Amino acid sequence: MLKYWLWLAELPGLTNQARLALLRHFGTPENAFYADAGEILLTEGMTKKQAAALEEKSLSAAERILADCRRLGLRVLTVQDAEYPNRLRNIYDPPFLLYVRGHLPPVDEEPVITVVGTRSCTPYGIACGEKLGFGLAKGGAVVVSGLARGVDAAATRGALRGGGVPIGVAGGGLDVVYPPEHRYLYEDVAAAGALLSEYPPGTEPDKSHFPVRNRIMAGLSVGTVVVEAPLRSGALITGSTALEQGRDLFAVPGPIDAPASAGCNRILRDGGIIVTEAWDILSCYAERFPDKLRLEESREEPETLGYQARQERTPPPKAAPPPLRAAEAGLTDDQITLLRVLAGEPKLVDDLIEETGIPARRVLSALTLLELDGFVTQHSGKRYTRAVTLAE
Repeated sequence: MLKYWLWLAELPGLTNQARLALLRHFGTPENAFYADAGEILLTEGMTKKQAAALEEKSLSAAERILADCRRLGLRVLTVQDAEYPNRLRNIYDPPFLLYVRGHLPPVDEEPVITVVGTRSCTPYGIACGEKLGFGLAKGGAVVVSGLARGVDAAATRGALRGGGVPIGVAGGGLDVVYPPEHRYLYEDVAAAGALLSEYPPGTEPDKSHFPVRNRIMAGLSVGTVVVEAPLRSGALITGSTALEQGRDLFAVPGPIDAPASAGCNRILRDGGIIVTEAWDILSCYAERFPDKLRLEESREEPETLGYQARQERTPPPKAAPPPLRAAEAGLTDDQITLLRVLAGEPKLVDDLIEETGIPARRVLSALTLLELDGFVTQHSGKRYTRAVTLAE
C-alpha cells in the first residue's frame, strides 16, 4: 500500500540508498514495516542506527502526505511502478518515489533533452536558452529543466512556445513555487507536461536539494545541454552527472573572455558536443527516434528572438490609433483589461500576466482574439502593443 512507501520515504536517518536496499531485501515497504530488528539488520549495508530508525511505526505523516496529494492533485510514483521511467530507474541512485503533477510522457520512448544553465545568465544565455527550448520542442523532443531563474526558465518558455511537452524537476514540494515569480511557469508546465519532485508537499526548497535534484534531470534524458555556465555552477554539476550516467553532454560556446561561458567552453575543450542550434542535438538521435523527431522543424525561428534582434527589429509605435468603444465591440472582461494595460511600450506576455493577474491560458486566448480583430499588434519577441485607442 502507498502509505507504507511514504512511511519509509519520510523516516529520518535513512539515505535514499538505504531505502532502496530495504526494498531489494524485503520486496515491499510493507514487508519492511512488519519486519523485526534482526531481519532488518540482514539488509545489505544496514547499520544499527539506521535499523533503529525503522522502529518508528507511526503512519500519521504518510496519511497527511496522502491527504495533501489528494488536495493538490498530485500522484505518487514509486520506483516499482510501471510508469516510472526505466531510464531513471537504471541510474546509480534513482529516487525512491516521485511526486507528479500533470501528465508525464512515456520518457523511455521519447528523445528527452535536459537544458540547464546559470541563474545569473547574460542576455546571450537567455536568448540561446529560449531558442534551443523552442527548437527542441518543434523538433519533437521533450525538454527537461529545473525551472530555476535564468537559462532554465528561458528554455522552458521556449519549449512551451514551441508546443512541446516540458518536464520541470523541482527542488522542493510541488506546492512551493521557487522562485516565487515562476508561479505561472509552474502552472503552464503542469498543463502542458509534468512537474516532478522527490520531496513531499510543503517541503521548502533548500540549497542542498538542488545538487541532488540534478541527478533526476540528467537521468530522465538521453542528453544534457549546458547553455551558459561559469566555472563554479550547478549547471556543471548536472553536466558531470550526465556523463557519469553515460549520457551525452552538449554545450553552447561563448566568448573566450566571458566568465559566464567559461564552464561551457571548458566542456567543449574536454570533448563535449558543440551546439549552435537545436538541430545539432536532435541530429544525434535521428536513427534512435526516427518516428519522433522532426529535424527540419527544429530549425524554425522562434517568435522570441535574440536580444540584439529584439532591439533592432522592434517597429516604431504607430501614431494616432483609431478609437474603440469596448461595449460596442463586444469585448470580454479579459480583453478589456489587457487593452487597458497595453498602453505605451510593447509588453511581454509574462508582463501582462503579472500586471493583470489573469491566468496565462486566458491571456494568450484573449491576445489571439484581439490580434485577429486588429485591436493589438504583435512585435518581435512576442511583445504586444495596443493598436487602438480605448474609449471608455
